[in-house]
Amino acid sequence: METLTTRGRAARLAATALGLAVLVAGTVWGTDDHFPFGPFRMYSTSNPPSAPAPDTRVEGIDVTGAVVGLGKQATGIRRAEIEGQQSRYAADPALLAEVADAYAERNPDAARLVEVRIVIRWHGIRDGRPTGRWTDETVVSWQAPR
Repeated sequence: METLTTRGRAARLAATALGLAVLVAGTVWGTDDHFPFGPFRMYSTSNPPSAPAPDTRVEGIDVTGAVVGLGKQATGIRRAEIEGQQSRYAADPALLAEVADAYAERNPDAARLVEVRIVIRWHGIRDGRPTGRWTDETVVSWQAPR
């Protein structure tokens, strides 16, 4: 076994100190986007026991008027990707055209989509238990040009 040189030891200590400094700074001032050097708040917080629970989905309306689920199987786009970019879709609903294009590419024989929307189903919760009631809220909607 070789002995670590003074220079090697100093380099390792400097790298460790830098890593710890970035970790502490990320913890104090960082956001989820800075993970792993920032906090990952998704698992460190909870909603109040009677707050509604959101369930986000993407759905489309085809030319026949049928509602089509646009999940991962239909589009290749994971729900987390949609949820993570939801503010971008809200700012520019035309970005949802990419979801329609992904659907058309994966389902060439399916009827063309004329609308794509992001819908949040708010499940009622009372004292930490589901109430069985829910409401749907369309938060972003894009309509295909005619």
